[in-house]
Amino acid sequence: MTFRIITVCTGNICRSPMAEYMLRGAFEDEGLADQVEISSAGTTSWETGEPIDPRAGAKLRELGFDPSGHRARQVTPEELREVDLVLALDHDHVGPLERIGGRGVSERLRMLREFDPEAPEDLGIRDPWYGDSSDFEDTARKIEAASRGIVEHVRGHLPARG
Repeated sequence: MTFRIITVCTGNICRSPMAEYMLRGAFEDEGLADQVEISSAGTTSWETGEPIDPRAGAKLRELGFDPSGHRARQVTPEELREVDLVLALDHDHVGPLERIGGRGVSERLRMLREFDPEAPEDLGIRDPWYGDSSDFEDTARKIEAASRGIVEHVRGHLPARG
């Protein structure tokens, strides 16, 4: 059984690919990479085909990831029906995801920061595209803080290994 996760932001060039790569790393660190499939997409087609934002890419490379193959894409209704967990990066992604995914997506849709036990009441991760490198640092910190909770949530849905 493969547990499928998709991380979603607006254009799929900053937050969601950062979450995709960082979560892959978290599952690899826990020895679960072969049981979890992680992808990312945007709620819009605005950036379709574009590479990752250079500042997001620089942060990921600093963390040991190579995002050079990333190309932005828009999420499809089919993949929202097929994944086990949809992680929205900000509040303004929830409504579009519910519209795109239709009935049933709400039960699998969560804010990424819901999995951070130290997160404040506001669970959104604002778009760092409008800021500077410190905004990408902040985004990475927030994703990292939620990663352990996401891993534990998924571990509870995986079959026990002999």
